[in-house]
Amino acid sequence: MARKYIDLKTAIPGPKSREWLEEKDRWVARAWEVHAPVIIDHGKGALVTDIDGNTFIDMTGGIGCLNVGHAHGKVVDAIKEQVEKSLHTDFTIIPYDSLIQLAKRLCEIAPGSSQKKAVFFNSGAEAVENAVKIAKKHTGKKAFISFEGAFHGRTMMAMSLTSKPHPYKAGFGPFAPDIHRIPYAYCYRCPINKEYPGCGVQCADILKRAFKSTASPDQVAAVVVEPVQGEGGFIAPPKEYLAKLASIAADAGVLMIVDEVQTGFGRTGKLFASEHSGIEPDLMPVAKSIAAGIPLSAVVGKAEIVDAPDSNTIGGTYVGNPVGCVAALKVLDVIEEENLVERASVLGDLVMKRYHEMYDRYDIIGDVRGLGMMNAMELVKDRKTKEPASEATSKVMALAMERGVLPLMAGIWGNVIRALTPLVITEGQLNEGLEVLEECIAIVDKENKAVT
Repeated sequence: MARKYIDLKTAIPGPKSREWLEEKDRWVARAWEVHAPVIIDHGKGALVTDIDGNTFIDMTGGIGCLNVGHAHGKVVDAIKEQVEKSLHTDFTIIPYDSLIQLAKRLCEIAPGSSQKKAVFFNSGAEAVENAVKIAKKHTGKKAFISFEGAFHGRTMMAMSLTSKPHPYKAGFGPFAPDIHRIPYAYCYRCPINKEYPGCGVQCADILKRAFKSTASPDQVAAVVVEPVQGEGGFIAPPKEYLAKLASIAADAGVLMIVDEVQTGFGRTGKLFASEHSGIEPDLMPVAKSIAAGIPLSAVVGKAEIVDAPDSNTIGGTYVGNPVGCVAALKVLDVIEEENLVERASVLGDLVMKRYHEMYDRYDIIGDVRGLGMMNAMELVKDRKTKEPASEATSKVMALAMERGVLPLMAGIWGNVIRALTPLVITEGQLNEGLEVLEECIAIVDKENKAVT
């Protein structure tokens, strides 16, 4: 079928991509297995073109780094201008005004009315690591509570807070001590077996029980939580959930570290997902779409907490790089000028409408869920048993890429189709991508019915 935006000139992968992927297998560490079997030549907005001339609709968005899209002109121009001025000094050696400007803007837009401060790092994992260090220093306590299905990164403390053993933790222990894990508000697989809202969000009360049975609040520095779980399967909890957790934590004298690495900068239809619940994080790690793909992250939080560490106890050589800072300033301009927060809600409604229509047509879809443009379908072999359809999900991925759409997987069982589509995607591009995705769902649904 002819497509308006997808343009496939070769089979996937094309000959040039295949040649480079063979070189990759020879020279690049085996752990870096690629998701899409193509080598990119260039990207613009929500489209990428590989070195064989094939153009795809990109629903990966650099795993959430490209809310403003590939190579946004205003961001590229800002980066070019900065590159000609300076690439690096280390802010603590020779400071620069772009970092100070960015700190001010992040503090002004962060949720809540408390006076804020910010500190910068390179990656989401580093931001989480340092939020933990700050919390320890401020509270004098050592323990942390994390959640089933959580993903916070691959460095030592971030990996310890992360839930999923494979591929992130197996073989890499021992992990950091004093981390206690409780269930998340995964309504589709609720252990309480009561339907929301009749459940009263009892899953949040598990935190109260954990303070009695697992980790005393006088030992717990912080609860570390994603406002929408990313790698765990794009699990958007009831809006009351985070508010209830925050209230329980505050009553116990425990901080709330809200990991907005993937949810931030408009993805969920609010600038930060915490805003949906009306909470003010004590500390908020941010990264990914902060700088349109330039490595940069930050921890934004209440000033008295962020200021707890002494001079030179947190930092790093490259943190808050000036190129990343000017890119981030321009990203914030673009988000505001192009109304991308509002656009995430509009596009998210479009996606969810299509997902619900697919749910009605295809029994292999067990659940559809999401918040703004952070939405997903969970595939199951049987809707009654909810047995995960992991192989079928992998099949959908492969079929979609063969047809010119690049989606992502997620979930504890690898049975969730997720999309981190750039928020600048046009409705035409989005609809075409969803049409291809539905074609692939229809194929695997038919195969699943033949088996069962």
